[in-house]
Amino acid sequence: MDMLKSINPANGETLSEHEQHTDAEIEAALNRSSKAFDTNRSMSFDARAERMRAVAGVLEDRKEKYAHLMTAEMGKPIKQARAEVEKCALACRYYSDRAEGFLADERVDDDPKRYVRHLPIGPVLAVMPWNFPFWQVIRFAAPNLMAGNTGVLKHAGNVTGCALALQDLFAEAGFVPGTFETLKITSARVERVIRDDRIRAVTLTGSEKAGSAVASVAGEVIKKTVLELGGSDAFIVMPSADLEAAAKVGVDARLTNSGQSCIAAKRFIIHADIYDAYRDAFIAEIDKQTVGDPTQDDTDVGPLVSADACTGLDEQVKKTVSMGGVRVTGARPMERPGAFFEPGVLEDIPAQSPGAVEELFGPVALFSRVRSLADAIHLANSHRYGLGSAIFTQNEDEIEAAVNGLNAGTTAVNQKVASTPELPFGGVKASGYGRELARDGALEFTNRKAVAIK
Repeated sequence: MDMLKSINPANGETLSEHEQHTDAEIEAALNRSSKAFDTNRSMSFDARAERMRAVAGVLEDRKEKYAHLMTAEMGKPIKQARAEVEKCALACRYYSDRAEGFLADERVDDDPKRYVRHLPIGPVLAVMPWNFPFWQVIRFAAPNLMAGNTGVLKHAGNVTGCALALQDLFAEAGFVPGTFETLKITSARVERVIRDDRIRAVTLTGSEKAGSAVASVAGEVIKKTVLELGGSDAFIVMPSADLEAAAKVGVDARLTNSGQSCIAAKRFIIHADIYDAYRDAFIAEIDKQTVGDPTQDDTDVGPLVSADACTGLDEQVKKTVSMGGVRVTGARPMERPGAFFEPGVLEDIPAQSPGAVEELFGPVALFSRVRSLADAIHLANSHRYGLGSAIFTQNEDEIEAAVNGLNAGTTAVNQKVASTPELPFGGVKASGYGRELARDGALEFTNRKAVAIK
């Protein structure tokens, strides 16, 4: 079987190689998860909460270790890696404090003999990506373990070190063995796990293609799925906006995680009256960003995850330009060791070009000019993805129109799109279905059992 390799994208050095789990090892892991479910579901909320708070404590105590592990395996700038660990601890405490209330019985018409009870369903398989190697896992695990389920993780192969650290993290925090299991397998072996009767549901964060494949198998065996897939988020700027703030936030929204985020602002839809001024302010902010060694505290943009990612993004940019798009600045591989890609801007994006219809997963902003909010919303909604969206305006009517009109799981106003424990997170259209985080995330993989007592 193929080895799972972790390669440092900043210098191309192989960090580690891991043998895949054998069929027997997978069987043992699923048995442990099933057995642990019986224990976890029978625990009180207080007992689960105590362990989840311990997870938060370990995350905080080992912030530097985990941050450097993420940076080494996938290239995230170290200051962003530290922030990711802190956010994970925040989510663990959020659910340890609130899960019992989220999952409390719901009375019908205030009748104590008719209510809905939320019960755990069993082991949940999580198929997770490399770009936020701790956060994507914790935002699945914290609500599900607090609900009484157990978790089985299939992580991206290039962040296997992170995957194993997460398994150890939950064990060290006091959850019984099997409550959180990591499977060292490739995507080709996921189908067998989904079909296993012990797995009761699947959540996936990843590509549209991967989501479709997982949902097809899960649907065949009648198992619920939650999918958080691609995004090509619109970032609309109207004439009443604070342009300086919109430029700073826009660059941050495009370049966080070196542009490798599903909810990164990607398509900048700017009103014609302020287009030139905003574009120039945006480029000025890009020029302030430091691209370089991701282990350094002053680095803003690190490498892409791999040399292949650099090549793929370059091909998308070149094709968009060949079809009539204009490269305003940057947006090309950098002549230095490692998978570095120069942040940049393309404008006049042609219809049907990669910039118009695909997701560009890297530090390239796509600029388009419109003459009204209605045109901006129409252009934003023309994409098959519908994950996040943002609008900068001081006009209350425009805010209301955007909130109602943008086909996306999130609309952020005068700020960037971000996932936080307090708000449900997910998409519409080809960006997936179901919700993570908030109360919605706690309920997704529960049996909402109706109870009527005579």
